[in-house]
Amino acid sequence: MPPSVTHVSGTVTGDVEVRFTQDGIAVCRFRLTETPTQWDTAANRWRDLEPIGYICTTWRDLATNAAESLTDGTSILTKGRITKIKNNSIHLSVDDLGISLHKRITYTETSLPSPIAAPPPTTTSPAPGQPGSPPQWWEQQPASNWS
Repeated sequence: MPPSVTHVSGTVTGDVEVRFTQDGIAVCRFRLTETPTQWDTAANRWRDLEPIGYICTTWRDLATNAAESLTDGTSILTKGRITKIKNNSIHLSVDDLGISLHKRITYTETSLPSPIAAPPPTTTSPAPGQPGSPPQWWEQQPASNWS
């Protein structure tokens, strides 16, 4: 029976390390910490549970891309297979990963803003129709059948 696939959302903890096998295949390892949350009805707020530690391994192109992209404190989303559990750490063989947009904006090589692009929005809202303002349809009322 093949190992089950799991998805983990967490924060890279520590340095990301890349090495190469004798055949020149890139292997990247990094630590990932997931902090699950639970709704506390008595306090009427979310509370953090015990953090879960993962040791993640990626291979080939994903390994080199991860080594170039990830740093300590980066929030990421991973898809992979649990390969073993040892010393309170879960070893995860990562098949795919991405940067979480929960707390940041990220750009890809093909989506980098142009030097002539509008600057990021300021703390004051721009006038309607100006660069950085919401499109006109944003303020329209939704149709009655829109849920």
